[in-house]
Order: sequence, then structure tokens, then C-alpha cells
Amino acid sequence: FPDTDARFKGADSRTLLREVMRQLKKKRCKVVNADLTLIAQVPRVAPHVEAMRERLAADLAVKPAAVNVKATTTEGLGLVGRKEGIAAQAVVLLQSN
Repeated sequence: FPDTDARFKGADSRTLLREVMRQLKKKRCKVVNADLTLIAQVPRVAPHVEAMRERLAADLAVKPAAVNVKATTTEGLGLVGRKEGIAAQAVVLLQSN
């Protein structure tokens, strides 16, 4: 999903995730677990973590316990610290069937 492709401008990330899952299924792979980190000064993520886990688990076809969502800040450093952006990191374990 290149950011240079106008088709993806403003795309819903969950729609893109579901497409990735469709492609994984075609390749006979499945998600075992996911560890996700959001890096942002604002907004506060903690109040939304459980809802995020449940929605992501549904999209990933795993139990909520297999999805870890956490948040951190950059302590005011860089573009994230200046509240100019948000970063995310994801590590996902896949199993080939």
C-alpha cells in the first residue's frame, strides 16, 4: 500500500489490515500473536487500549489475549514529541499452515 498511490489516500487502516489478512489466508498463513506499540505525545491511548485489542484481535482472527497494545512517548523529543506526528511499531508472529 504505497503512500504514493492516490488510491490509498485517506484509506481506513482496518480495511488495509483485512486485505493483508485475506492475502495471508491465500498463502495459508495465520497470525499467532501481535505486539503493537504506539508512540505519541497526544492523544492519550491508555483509555482505548482494550477496545483496540478487541477490534484488532477480530481483524487478525485471534483471541484478544494474543494482541498486546501499548503506548509510549518520546519525552518531548523529535516530531512526535512536538506533537507533529504519531509513530507505530508492530511485530507479528505468523504461522504457515
